[in-house]
Amino acid sequence: MCTLAAYVRASPTLPLVVAANRDEFLDRPSSEPSILAVEPWVVAGQDLNAGGTWFGVSQAGLVVGLLNRRGPDGPDPTRRSRGLLCFETLQQPDLAAVRAALARTRAADYNPFTLMVADRHLALVATSVSGRILVTVLPPGLHLLTNLDLNDPTCPRIAAASERFQSLPIGTDPTALIAPLRRILADHTTALDPRTREIDTLCVHRAGYGTRSSAIVTVPRRGALRYWHAPGPPCQAKFAEVGLPPA
Repeated sequence: MCTLAAYVRASPTLPLVVAANRDEFLDRPSSEPSILAVEPWVVAGQDLNAGGTWFGVSQAGLVVGLLNRRGPDGPDPTRRSRGLLCFETLQQPDLAAVRAALARTRAADYNPFTLMVADRHLALVATSVSGRILVTVLPPGLHLLTNLDLNDPTCPRIAAASERFQSLPIGTDPTALIAPLRRILADHTTALDPRTREIDTLCVHRAGYGTRSSAIVTVPRRGALRYWHAPGPPCQAKFAEVGLPPA
């Protein structure tokens, strides 16, 4: 997952809305969202190399998204898969258990990451930086994450997309959000990241690398969450609702 937008308590009817693009090497094998665990059930895509996931939802009402962070020396292949941490987080019974598990997690076991975990009551971001895991509780409003800092105003993707995400009204009908969120996630507006000197867009198309899929999740104040998935870049693939087991 390389771009994630979280609307936290921006609407009394829909206290959580998450929209995200997954950017990855095109030859890295993965599966579409399915049931990866039971009791509680977890529905997520799966990385078929390491067995973890980058984004999913759970019977406990958790929505979890993982964003890999850039390290000065690149990823260390001897460290544990960050996707496994995402998958294990999805299996927690609630956010209190998530916070306890993160307190026991050693940052040195993983390459740098940002992990967003939320339900209808609370949202938090755990960031692995400088050998520690820092947990930030998100206040109400829109929050944007990439592979840089939370709400980083110097990130071209955040700077370019912030106004568009912010201008989207979060009303009462989840289905009304799919088309406008897809238009934002499919954005090809070019922006030059001064740190990498690369074009940094929301919907990525590069040789051997790009946006592999997109996800939108809505969590109502009452009732079951809903999950839509696009099995390709959102400029090409349409969103379809993922069938979830009964809560």
